[in-house]
Amino acid sequence: MGKGHFKKAIASLEARIAEHREKISLESKRESPDQTLIYHWQKEIKAFEKGIQQALKRLGKN
Repeated sequence: MGKGHFKKAIASLEARIAEHREKISLESKRESPDQTLIYHWQKEIKAFEKGIQQALKRLGKN
């Protein structure tokens, strides 16, 4: 896989992280936030961050 593939993957994962952080923010502002959903999104963010680190490693940046 070429560098472009990993750069595209990183951009995609960063966008997903931003989406999930927005979801967490909106859910947290509700009168009765669903902590299960928030926890789920936090776990997904960690997985996305791990994917970014792996892609950076493949690019030789970490």
